[in-house]
Amino acid sequence: MEDAALKQNILFIVVVLTITGVVTAAFGLRNNDSLDLLRSPPESVDLQQAQAESFTNVTSASDAAPPVQDYVTANPESVSPPSPVVPSPVPAPSSASNSGYQPPQYQAEVHPSNYGERYAQNAQGQPVDNDWIIVLHETVGSGMSAVNHFQTPHLNDADQVSYHALIWADGTVIYLVPPEKRAYGAGNSVFEGDRGIETVKTNPDLPPSVNNFAYHISFETPPDGRESKNAVHSGYTQAQYQSLAWLVARTGVPDSRVTTHREVDRSGNRADPRSFDTATFQSMLSLYR
Repeated sequence: MEDAALKQNILFIVVVLTITGVVTAAFGLRNNDSLDLLRSPPESVDLQQAQAESFTNVTSASDAAPPVQDYVTANPESVSPPSPVVPSPVPAPSSASNSGYQPPQYQAEVHPSNYGERYAQNAQGQPVDNDWIIVLHETVGSGMSAVNHFQTPHLNDADQVSYHALIWADGTVIYLVPPEKRAYGAGNSVFEGDRGIETVKTNPDLPPSVNNFAYHISFETPPDGRESKNAVHSGYTQAQYQSLAWLVARTGVPDSRVTTHREVDRSGNRADPRSFDTATFQSMLSLYR
């Protein structure tokens, strides 16, 4: 009886160890990949050589801050895109630079299928020179799932989406599409401001949009709002609002040209960013202007 019990115990241990090994093999690579995504490389890493599926620590805030003028443009009929030019953003106002606040910042490379060039002409060959707007979004899923989607090649227009910057729940800023490039953040969209209706049609087969002159910033959606169609959720963190205010102030884009995906959307399907507290954002933004 004792021998039988001992054999059963040994068999049980072997089974447990086998299962553990299988689980580790199945999930260990994914866990390690996630750690690699978040690992900061040495300070000497060239920001222009950021590798796909990795975050590059931004050593200088001005290196990744969005521009306010002179972005790279291309004609729709151009076969080869122009060489990118490093943008020269206006320095942050003294109130921002003296505040002492600077969020953690990283850069993640986006697959080229998910963004494009900013055009100097529309699809009809007419010149376009709209001033910048900022469009605010939310991810709906986790921040990491959004980054993974942006780093995945997509051949279908409907699957191609991206932002210029993403703000995680802890206030970390992830720079994505370079500011001189056109992120696919708001298809079928129009901005209505002091100058009337603004939109640019860059593809004769698609509706016009604000993407050609927009800088897209997204909040990471809180857990209770992920994959949910509810009109509201618990809202965003103070750290997210502070980082957003800091980033918007650095662009120099006026308050009147900061809008939301919900406001510019013409498809009737977009409501983000849900539960956005305009008063909180404006209050923090005033500290950095």
